[in-house]
This record gives sequence, structure tokens and C-alpha cells, in this order.
Amino acid sequence: MFYVDSTTTITYEIKKSKFITTLVPMSHFESTMEQLKQQHPKARHFVYAYRYLNSFDQIVENSSDDGEPKGTSGKPTLAVLSGNELINSAVIVVRYFGGVKLGTGGLVKAYSEATNLAISQANLKKYLKLYYVKIQFEYPHVSKVEYQVAQFGIEIENKIFEQQVSFVLSGSKKMVENLLEYLKQENIIDQNDIIIQ
Repeated sequence: MFYVDSTTTITYEIKKSKFITTLVPMSHFESTMEQLKQQHPKARHFVYAYRYLNSFDQIVENSSDDGEPKGTSGKPTLAVLSGNELINSAVIVVRYFGGVKLGTGGLVKAYSEATNLAISQANLKKYLKLYYVKIQFEYPHVSKVEYQVAQFGIEIENKIFEQQVSFVLSGSKKMVENLLEYLKQENIIDQNDIIIQ
């Protein structure tokens, strides 16, 4: 699965109709829709589709034809998002009617093409579900643990220096498990020093 963390906008024209497509992170969907409605007061349609992961790791998706014939715009736009395995992302297509009717098949093709163009120009990021763990260890091991954390491609979210040192780490489950196994083999930590967050 993939997501976007920045905005991509493209313009696609067919038979004098203009499709201005904006692909955004899900968190920017509502504010982007408001901005687009202010920027394009004469546009006929503001078609949208989005997909995001809820707190149960389920994909929630929705779309709107916004006045276009039923099933000709929102659903095809959503199908392109889904086909590209995009989550936590939204697309809004602003349409200016050019005077020539495209027909239902033409609309499906135009909205799909406009969405595909935006995705092809976007910087897609691979989605990794982060796994958080807290480890505790003695002071003399700090530099070795920091080095190994970097080697395993894991992030240190927090460092706490008390009687012992505590690091809160994040990374993919597999990478974190591999690091923990290594630190156990090196006798830096044992099972009691690991707290799953």
C-alpha cells in the first residue's frame, strides 16, 4: 500500500472540458475542497474519492459524483485510487464543462485518466505500519544500541536517562523484532527489558 504526503495537481483536457485533479493527504481533504471551491467558483463539478485506514486497520472509502451522471465520476476515481493501492489519500477533480457532452463512457474514461495522471506525477510513499517498543538497558551500552538501531533502519522516538537508559523505538514489526533478537544475543537486554507500546 502507498500514500501521499504532499499535494499534486494536474490539468487534463478533453473535448474542451477541463479536469483539474488534486491529489492530497487525507488530512488535507476538507481544507483543500474549501480552497478549490473558492478558487473555481464557476466550475460545474467537484468530484472526489478517498481511502484511509481507520484505527482498526480497516480501509474506509467514499466517493461523490457531485452532479455528474451516477457512477460516471466518483466510482471510477475511487477505482483508480484502489487500483494503485493508495490509502490515507484523497483526490478531488474540478470539472469545467466545455460545451461538448462526453457521454457516460467518456466521463468514466476522462475521470479515470485525470486521476491516473495525478498519481503518476505524485511522490508515492510506501505505507509501513509502525511498531513501537520501549527497551531499557545500562548506560555503557548507549552508543552500541544507537549504532545498531540505525543499522536496522529503526527510529528512536524518545530517549530517557534515569537509573537505566530507556529508548522508545519505532519501525516495521520485523525490523524491530530482528533488533531485539540481536540485542538479546549480545546480552544488552533480556525479555524483561522490553515493553511493547
